[in-house]
Amino acid sequence: MTIRLYDTSARQIRDFTPLKPGCVSIYLCGATVQAAPHIGHIRSGLNFDIMRRWFAHRGYDVTFVRNVTDIDDKIITKSADQGRPWWSIGYENERAFNDGYAALGCLPPTYEPRATGHVTEMVEMMRGLIERGHAYEADGNVYFDVKSFPGYLRLSNQELDNLLQPSGEGETGKRDPRDFAMWKSVKPGEPSWETPWGRGRPGWHLECSAMAHKYLGPAFDIHGGGLDLIFPHHENEIAQAKAFGDEFARYWVHNAWVTMSGEKMSKSLGNSVLVSEMVKNWRPIVLRYYLGTPHYRSMIEYSEDALREAEAAFARIEGFVQRVVEMTGHAVEPATEVPTAFAEAMDDDLGVPQALAVVHTTVRQGNSALAADDKEAAVARLAEVRAMLGVLGLDPLHEQWAGGNERGEDLHGVVDSLVRLVLDQREAARGRKDWATADAIRDRLTQAGLAIEDSPQGPRWTLGAR
Repeated sequence: MTIRLYDTSARQIRDFTPLKPGCVSIYLCGATVQAAPHIGHIRSGLNFDIMRRWFAHRGYDVTFVRNVTDIDDKIITKSADQGRPWWSIGYENERAFNDGYAALGCLPPTYEPRATGHVTEMVEMMRGLIERGHAYEADGNVYFDVKSFPGYLRLSNQELDNLLQPSGEGETGKRDPRDFAMWKSVKPGEPSWETPWGRGRPGWHLECSAMAHKYLGPAFDIHGGGLDLIFPHHENEIAQAKAFGDEFARYWVHNAWVTMSGEKMSKSLGNSVLVSEMVKNWRPIVLRYYLGTPHYRSMIEYSEDALREAEAAFARIEGFVQRVVEMTGHAVEPATEVPTAFAEAMDDDLGVPQALAVVHTTVRQGNSALAADDKEAAVARLAEVRAMLGVLGLDPLHEQWAGGNERGEDLHGVVDSLVRLVLDQREAARGRKDWATADAIRDRLTQAGLAIEDSPQGPRWTLGAR
């Protein structure tokens, strides 16, 4: 058994060999909390949640760190525009991100450090880099000297001579325009912290190098994030950490975007779809299926049609689960192991689409067993399906999803009682062979958005396709 991952730095799929046998350490670049999350933001959290779950299923002890960037230019600009404290904006949106992760079934991280809580570690790293000749102070700013680090740009595969380094306002005193800011000198009205080089605030890149070092040590297994972070963020993290003396991450894993009309979903484009709004119209488990089941390195082009297809596909899985539970009269425990084909797909760079095909094949086999009244086979298939769905965070019988209605209020029991009254009337009509009335009742329920299925155990209802 060997898990294989696509390593951006190597530009190929590599066998995963942990630094410490039986353990895996993961650092994921988390939210910059200047606004509430859209589904593109949450996709990254979902992809790495599935990675984490698969490592745990394979027996690894997982340490998962996902940071919060709670201070940056955009937060400060919003603070000025809205007349609100910068920390108020950050905390409000941090909670919105955590609500979004939780709504879509992401496990909480082992540690979730905030940038502003680690200024001491950042100062220590800057001091060490200045002493080693890799950084310098100018006008109260601290810059990284990119020419001092021979490995710079290997991750993004760029040429230094062609580099255009993004720069912010007030970044004066650079020796080379390609150098990047680790610390920014204080400006009137902005938050700031005291350092040996004057008051100021962190640059974006420094915080992750410092926090990864604190929580995972000088070397760790996997660093993750979206494709858009490869440059400049991850490239600059590597430069800081390795110049400081750390080995840093041994594997670099990047997820693709959610796009709309071919463009990356972003706040600046005005095309974001907020998670808080999406969960009002779609069951969170369906959103998880939609965002989590494409391969993590494949783009997802957002559309309501695609969401409806995901809803219908998950309904087929969920329908099988419900039918077996109704047949047995109790929940069936997940199998200890997943089918071999599923495991092989997941081991191969987290091949969720291929693994999901195994889920659907097993569901079809289970439905055939139900049709043949083969209870033992149906139960066995459900146990396998639950084991596979558990890895993907999609088991409808898990307490995450089974505890109530996922669209907000717990109305399932109320709706079920009302629908049962109508179905009893339909059954009475069928009993007296009043087929016209029975068909009319079914048609009215269908128009209301319910799908009615007549089974040997009696009629059952589910939400119909949109």
